[in-house]
Amino acid sequence: MRFDFDTVLDRRGTHSLKWDRCPVDFGLDDVIPMWVADMDFAAPPAVVEAIARRAAHGAYGYASVPESMWASAIDWLRARHGWAVERSWLGRAPGVVPALNLCVRAFTEPGDGILVQTPVYYPFFHAVERNGRRLLRSPLAVDDGRYRMDFSDLERRIDERTRLLILCSPHNPVGRVWTREELERLGEICVRRNLIVLSDEIHMDLVMPGHRHVPTASLSPALAERTVTLLAPSKTFNVASLNLSLVVSSNPDLLARYEAEFNAAGLTIASLFGTVALEAAYRHGAEWLDQLLAYLAGNVEFADRFIGERLPELRFIRPEGTYLALVDCRKLGMPQQELDEFLLRQARVYFDSGAWFGEESAGFERINLACPRARLAEALQRLERAIRARRA
Repeated sequence: MRFDFDTVLDRRGTHSLKWDRCPVDFGLDDVIPMWVADMDFAAPPAVVEAIARRAAHGAYGYASVPESMWASAIDWLRARHGWAVERSWLGRAPGVVPALNLCVRAFTEPGDGILVQTPVYYPFFHAVERNGRRLLRSPLAVDDGRYRMDFSDLERRIDERTRLLILCSPHNPVGRVWTREELERLGEICVRRNLIVLSDEIHMDLVMPGHRHVPTASLSPALAERTVTLLAPSKTFNVASLNLSLVVSSNPDLLARYEAEFNAAGLTIASLFGTVALEAAYRHGAEWLDQLLAYLAGNVEFADRFIGERLPELRFIRPEGTYLALVDCRKLGMPQQELDEFLLRQARVYFDSGAWFGEESAGFERINLACPRARLAEALQRLERAIRARRA
């Protein structure tokens, strides 16, 4: 079956955070939003149909979680990633960001150090600082536009009260798919320095051709013993608002500590439609995802070529995974706030401000490529016209 990713889906008037922000917050209704990480594609037909069937029943009372849902996730992880996960390793959360916060509270105490590799998804900062922990930043190194872990710097940041490393894999926003060798070296440091690894792998299914995601916990028994993995179908299948993610650890003590925080927060009632969507996606979404990945790879190629040929002031950081990409705008010579305003008011496009992800990406913008190619082309053409007018 062929799936359609070219049809432009009008999401205005659907309570879409992505599409409502510019009209509501800025009074602008003609902006193309390419910021928050959801896709401008409908979910797979199998997911839409499963939700519609359940919705047709008419009763939406408290939901339980069927064993078939857990089995679908186990089968998906084995088939897609070669990762043999057991049912006893699995918990759930209403999203990866809530799970981040619960894990910070479960595995550390106020004042403990938590290490992140910057620039990085900004809710990592919030999960640390809003829970009274110390944020330790290890900047990624960059060589000719490709980011890498700086292992020497990372190890220097670890002190006697560092308890946790939050890993972003694949990395948002730099787009790296970490290699087995990189993850093994990171894991060796964490084992030797007695750090728990909280591995956000929500983008694990969104990997460009030529790259392969390696689940951190699959690398060795020693690393698995100290790793908690967060994942979800939300990015992969565009079901983020259905509020269901998974928490995975083969260490029963870590999982029990997480579950204690989960229960203390009163989160025990499951998301009915999240449960339905997860099972349908993992049971029936593989063919749709394969075609989506091919389409996203085409969008990456299109954006890379367009910016390289027509916008010499900018540099496109080509992602190996996710559907997000950094664009280096520093040659425009604008401070971050001025750059953000220029894009919004003059180009009429709305990206994620690079500074949100850390000072290392100030002067950058994060662009969401998960949209029909015609919309991507229009956004880049708007950007080109605005920069050309600024040159004149």
